[in-house]
Order: sequence, then C-alpha cells, then structure tokens
Amino acid sequence: MPPRKRSSGTGSSRRGASSPELRQSGSAISPQQHTEKDSDFVTLCKELFVTNTVCNRAWAIWTSAAISAEKINNSNRPLWGVCVFISAVDLEEISFTFTQLLKAVGLRLKQFCDLVRKLDENVDTISSEVNSTVMKLEKKYDVSLALYQRFGKMCNSIYSVPSEEKRQELLRSSWIMFLLAKGSALQMEDDLVISFQILLCVLEFCTKRCPSTLLQPLYKSAVSATAQSPPTRTSRRNKAKPRPPEMDVQLLETLCKESDCSMDEVKNVYQSSFCAFLDSLSLSGSQEFPAVETLSKKYDELYHKNKDFDARLFLDDDETLCPGKEEATKVEMMPKKNQSGEENVLVPPQTPIRAAMNSIQQLRGGLTSASDQPSGNLIVYFKNCTVDPSEEITKRVGQLGQIFCQKFAEAVGQRCEGLGKTRFTLGVQLHYKVMESMLKSEEKRLSVQNFSKLLNNATFHTSLLASALEVVLATYVGGSLKNGGSESPETDLCFPWILDVFQLHAFDFYKVIESFIKAEPTLKHDMIEHLGRCEHQIMESIAWKADSPLFELLRQSREEGPGEQAEPPATLNQPLQHNHTAADLYLSPLRPSRQLPAAAAPPAAPPAAAAAEVDPPAMPLSQPPAPGTKQHRSNSLSLFYKKLYRMAYLRLKMLFSHLLNSHTELEPIIWTLLQHTLQNEYELMKDRHLDQLMMSAMYAICKVKNVDLRFKTIVTAYKELPNTNQETFKRVLIREGQYDSIIVFYNLVFMQKLKTNILQYSSPRPPPLSPIPHIPRSPYKYPSSPLRVPGGNVYISPLKSNRLTPAAMTPRSRFLVSIGESFGTSDKFQKINQMVSSTDWSLKRRLDGDATPKPLKKLRFDVDGQDEADGSKSSCESTMIQKLAEITSTRSRMQEQKLKEEAEKDNPEP
Repeated sequence: MPPRKRSSGTGSSRRGASSPELRQSGSAISPQQHTEKDSDFVTLCKELFVTNTVCNRAWAIWTSAAISAEKINNSNRPLWGVCVFISAVDLEEISFTFTQLLKAVGLRLKQFCDLVRKLDENVDTISSEVNSTVMKLEKKYDVSLALYQRFGKMCNSIYSVPSEEKRQELLRSSWIMFLLAKGSALQMEDDLVISFQILLCVLEFCTKRCPSTLLQPLYKSAVSATAQSPPTRTSRRNKAKPRPPEMDVQLLETLCKESDCSMDEVKNVYQSSFCAFLDSLSLSGSQEFPAVETLSKKYDELYHKNKDFDARLFLDDDETLCPGKEEATKVEMMPKKNQSGEENVLVPPQTPIRAAMNSIQQLRGGLTSASDQPSGNLIVYFKNCTVDPSEEITKRVGQLGQIFCQKFAEAVGQRCEGLGKTRFTLGVQLHYKVMESMLKSEEKRLSVQNFSKLLNNATFHTSLLASALEVVLATYVGGSLKNGGSESPETDLCFPWILDVFQLHAFDFYKVIESFIKAEPTLKHDMIEHLGRCEHQIMESIAWKADSPLFELLRQSREEGPGEQAEPPATLNQPLQHNHTAADLYLSPLRPSRQLPAAAAPPAAPPAAAAAEVDPPAMPLSQPPAPGTKQHRSNSLSLFYKKLYRMAYLRLKMLFSHLLNSHTELEPIIWTLLQHTLQNEYELMKDRHLDQLMMSAMYAICKVKNVDLRFKTIVTAYKELPNTNQETFKRVLIREGQYDSIIVFYNLVFMQKLKTNILQYSSPRPPPLSPIPHIPRSPYKYPSSPLRVPGGNVYISPLKSNRLTPAAMTPRSRFLVSIGESFGTSDKFQKINQMVSSTDWSLKRRLDGDATPKPLKKLRFDVDGQDEADGSKSSCESTMIQKLAEITSTRSRMQEQKLKEEAEKDNPEP
C-alpha cells in the first residue's frame, strides 16, 4: 500500500489481494460472522479480501466516529473504504493494493487521502502510522506524476512515430522499464532527482535500440553508429556471455543537456545502478527492445509486493491517478516573450523537475571555483593558530565522509553510494568556502589572526560541515515537492537526518546557522528559508531531547548564578540584535584590549546582564587565562532563549487569533504562564514539543478564567497553522517510554506540575505579567532576499559582491538589474520603467468585513502613473506606482551622472 519501508522489505503477511494462499488460508471474512453489519459494507470487505479482524475494526471505526455521509458530503462506500484502509494499516494486515482499494470505492488518489483527513475529527481517530502512510503515498504520487509528465514531453521530442500503435508500444515499454529500474535501485522511491536520472538512463537504453527512422533529427544524429549497428556473428555465438552494457556517451550527453542535468551524476547512476538492473533482467548484451509483456509481468510482482498504486495506469489516463485541479496547476503557464523586444526568448515552464535541476545547477555554479581541499587562505589561517588544526580537519572530513556515504546508501539505495560521494564533495566545497568567509569576517571584526580556539573545536567543524551538507541535501530534494521535514529521519534525508548521521547535538548545530547564512551571500532565498525552518525545528523540539547539552547548561546557570543564563523576562521587550557570530558562540578570541585586569574589571553581572547585546570576552584555546583576567562562557544559551521566547510568542499569538479574539485580555496571561514554564519548568520540554506546552497553557488559563474552550477546539485550530504535525498532539510523552494524547499529558503532567502557578491567575492578586517580546525583522531576510515589486517580474535586491552569471539565473528571471553595477548606458533603467509601466498589476480587493478574496482586476498604468480598473481608481496603488517610477527615474539620472563623471575622469579635456 504505501511505498515500501526502506529499512526492510514487506512482511510475509502482506500478500497480494488475488493470492490463492490468502483465499485458502481461512483468514478471509465469513459473512455469517458479520450479520449485524451493513451488507454492502461486508461485500466491500469481501472484494478486498480483508480478514475478520480488519472487518470488525473497520466497522468499529465507522460506528464510533459517528460518521455522517451528509456531513462529509459523500456516500457510504468511500467512507467505508477509508475505515477499511485505516484498520488494515493499523493492524498491519493489508490484503489489497492501493489501486484495488481506489477502484473499489471509486475515488482518485488525492480524493481518498483528503477523505482520510476529513475523518480525523477526534484526536485519536487516525493513528500516526496511518498519517505517515498517507503522507508517503501522496509524496510518491506527486513525484511519479511529475516524472510521468516530463516523460511524455521527452518522448515527444525523441520519437517521431507515424503509427499511434507503435508509439504506444514504445511509451509503454520505456515507462514500465523505468518503474522497474527505479524500484530496483531505490529504497526511497520518492527521491525526485535520482528517479529522474534513472529515467534518463532508461531513455538512453531505449532510444539507441529504436530504429533511426522513428527518431527525431536531434536524437537521430546523437545516437552513435555503433549503438545502432546490428549484432555481429561473433556476438550471436556468444549469447551465453553477454557483453557489459555500453553507454552511448553522445546520446546521454544530449539527454542531459536537454534536461539541464549533470552528466557526471547520470553516468554514476548508469554505471552503479542501471547496469546492475539490466543484468538482473538479462538485458546487458541484448540489442533487442524489451518486450512489454515481460516487463509488465515483472512490475506486477513488485506492485503487489509493495501494496502500492499501479503507476502503469498513468499510461491509460486512469481515473484513479488523474490529477485534480490543484495538481494540474503545479506546472506554470509558459510566459510570454520578453516585452523589451531585445531578447525574444521563451522561458521554459517551471515544472518540479526543472525547478530541481535549476537549483542544483545554481548550487554547482556557485562552487565551480571552490575546492574540496582547504584553500591557500585557509592554510594561512591554520598556520597562524597556536595549535595547527590542518591535520585534524582533513582527517575529520575523511572520517565523516565515510559515515555519510554509508548512511546515504542505507537510506536511498545500496548502489547509490557513489551519488552520496558526489553530494558529500559538494558539501565539503561549500564547507571550506563558508569557513574562509567566516574567518575573513572575524579577522576584520576582531583584528586578530589567531583563531586557535575556534579552529581546534571539533564540534564547530562538524556543525559547519553538517550545515553545508544540509544545504546540498535540501537542494536535491526539489523545491516543489519538499515535505518540510515532517517525515521521520528513518525514511527520509530531510532535516534532522544529517544530525543523526554525524551524531551531532541540535543545540551545537544551531550555533552556526546564522553565521553560515551571513557568510554565504549566494545562498538562494529558499535555502535561507530552509535553514531558518531548521533553526525553528531545533528550538521547538529537537534541542530538547533528553541527551541534549542544553539541559546541562540550564542546570549550570541555576547552580552557578552569574554567567551564562537564559534570558530573564525583564529584557524580553528589548530589541534582538543579530550581531552574534558562530565564533562568539564557540568562544573565539576577541580583541586583546577588551580583556580587563581584575582590578579594573566590573563587578559580577546580575542575571539580567546575560541578555545584554555585547561580545563576551574569551581566551584562545591554546592560551590559559592570563593573571588577573576572568574566563567567561559563551552566550549561546542566552541567544537561544532570546529566539525561543520570540518564536513561542509568535506561535501563541497566531493560535490565539484563531480562537480567542473576543478575549484579548487573556493573551498576556497565557504568555506569562508559557514564559514561566520555559524559564522555570524547562524539564517539561524534555523529549517534548514547544507547541504542547503552548496549547496546555492556553487551555489552563481559559479553565481558571471560566472561558469555554475545549481541547478539541484548540487542536482543530492548531491543525490549520502552518508547519504543524499531528504527531504533536497525538503522541506526547507522559512518562518514560509511555506516550498518549495531549489531553492526557495536560491532566497527568502539565497541570500537576503547574497547578499552584495556574491557580494564582484566578486570585485577586495574580502574579505580574511578563513583557511582550520585541519581534525584530528576521536576520535571514537581509541582505540575501530580493524585494519583489507586486504584480511584475522586477526584484529590488542589495548589490552582492559576486553576481551570478546569466547562465546561472533561473528560467523565471526575465530581467535582472542590480543598482550599483556599471552597465555603460542608462538604457536598461529606461527599460525597467517601460516594463513597469506596461505590466498588469493584480490587486486583491476585499469588501468591508469580508475575508473572502475577490476576483483579481487587471490594472493598466498610463504615462502619468495613474491606474484604471473598470473606470475606478485606487489612490493608494497609484501613489505607490508613482513613487516607484520616481525612484527608478532618480536612480537612472544618478547612473547617467556617474557614467558621465567616469568618462570625464578617463578622458580629461586639455
């Protein structure tokens, strides 16, 4: 049913629905045992060959959930199918494939998955296992749909077949062969990039065996003569010893070039995985086109083994796999030609595969000059250290590389170790590039060259390499199909998989994220956002694992008093400055002049001073504290709590706005309880999630304030928030090894621990309220994120030191201008004005008090900056456009003046 588990094969109990053994085993349902159930429901169970146990549990789900067909606007049969599905997955007794289930209930795949979620009205209706299965099915479907759409387009460009029957035979053979190759090579079949690389290998294999008369001119010339030559007499004699498959390099290069795919990576997949697949089917030495019947029979075995959806049905436009409106619109419309008239080039549509290929191309383009060995500048920094870290650094990179490649192959496929090496090499290049940038920045900031303490810190290096690899891994996921890390690391390469691979604590990893982003100006916007989400995941749950060093730091801060501490409430409303660097958090040396002798040193700071935005004095690792100096800790704990409080308050505010807008007086009270819990009862966060404490605090305050708010209502609203997971409220740690729903957690743990504090808020003299945190602008939106002019393809972005070449720009980029670069003339600025003036701007208009978005209206801008829309005018929008026109016009004049002055300087008059 779901994509098979990566760690092991399917169990022997999961046989095909048409298996004779199942019918003869006596496990199929007996109608006599189900007379109390609806006869149509029993008939459905018989069609799916489910056991008596599955049938009973499915009926219990149906009755206990009190499901009404009218309420969900559906007939009984689809809902019964959902109940059977839930029961079979929970009991691990799946006797049908997913396609058989879809056909039995008459639903498309996406419709079925949506219906599963609609049934989740109560906290424990759907288990985590069912939810995970649905997510995997959806993700695999999204990947398969994207691949099939791309496959159809590529076949149209490759084959020139006059006969529709012959064309269908070619398509069917190629597609089924691809499904087999993907299933053979990958444990993680929802990997879009590797799956697409396997598809290119299959197309190379099929194209070079296709008669030249059936090929389009480009591929007819790409196929080498030797690839189309018939087998010789010698080869016929030696049929028992087939020669190894010969890759047509020229043809493969053409396929890769047309797809913007790395030739080196595809060759790696071909040699390591695809050749082994051909050997398994005895196709290595054959020059014949594989028979459709043989391939289909092989796939049928794989399909029934995995209880999956039948991906062959894409070829037949089968209703169960037809995309709905949402999936059909994922492929963007082809943009019009550039209106400037200079470059009339059609921009390709931004499909999921093309988006992934472009991201990878940009990543590789930014690392063309980088090396997987320390640069000359880095070696100088290493030599300047009191203890030279060169040998340890290179040794550590080698050891981590072996671990990474091994774990990568275990997660993706045993023959994918070579791909793991490729991605690790890219990560190492980025790691050294960012390290050099960091050290240059620190040298400029501190006026020192000896970074012995930082560069001899093994945790710093491991964290920096992990950050670089996380960027590489996230780039290869494919932006359109990312799941946000919601799946478990056991089955996915998403964060925090890399932390488990390197056995790295999340709290240590977090220290380097902000500095990494600032040190790499070429990071794409989506990668900056991704690292920001990683930081949020760390703060909300991952850093609170039982073995986290965070708890030891918190314990020390309580026992030792002054020093590093969590941020006290008194400083919450102060601005959060983002001037901390990884060197600070790992105790890099600071300016020697700031190390004060004991006689002149200030008195010990009170707890509130831990939040002050100053650089803590520290000493190089190789040097003991000089007489009369004071050794200080890093301020990593303080900064962590600063960010944690602000994130917690924003989460609370968002949930509050969904539930308690009519009780605004409760927001600061709920926040005070949550802040008190995080600061003083932080043990409640151990192996738990921040949102669990947030929902519990909200329920507790409403309870003592006599506001009717049920936990079910809180959970329902919580599910609507972005980046949430139902695991958060369905599986909460109660005590060691025991998990239950959030309601049980509240009653047995949260309320018991905080009962005295909670009751204080019902007394006439409640405790003082905590200040509302100051919410700053995210440090990750500047300077790397461009500001988009609404309604057009114009972006305003700060000048970067190294602009991307035109080849590295995304296909969406029509026009890219950076203020500050010299273009020689002012024509391009005039073209910006012209383009903005001719762009249709879409406005979202809403009626007063109505939250429903209204139809978009096309606006036309005239020369004077006035806007017209069906005879009506918007002064707000026209003012904004006028301002934009004034800004661009001013910049144009400034550029002209600058160019004129430079020309006069270069050619002074006599």
